[in-house]
Amino acid sequence: MIAVAALAAIAAAILIALARVALGPTAFDRVLAVNSIGTMIILGISLHGFAMGRPEFVDISVLYAILNFIGTFAVLKLFSTGTLGDK
Repeated sequence: MIAVAALAAIAAAILIALARVALGPTAFDRVLAVNSIGTMIILGISLHGFAMGRPEFVDISVLYAILNFIGTFAVLKLFSTGTLGDK
């Protein structure tokens, strides 16, 4: 029951972060909000696995965390240099 309440709180936080993505004044604010959404999704996956009694969901959330981390750096590099590779 507590996990369901925590999932509802995470869903509400994701909606607030989506508003920040839509209304963010700078690109950095939008990237930060998307990264926060990714972190909240990781928490949601872990909580869902806990509520369902499926510990393998932790592996899925760790993989998603790695992809979120790499994706954030890729987007920030694209914004700062204009390319993802060497010129």
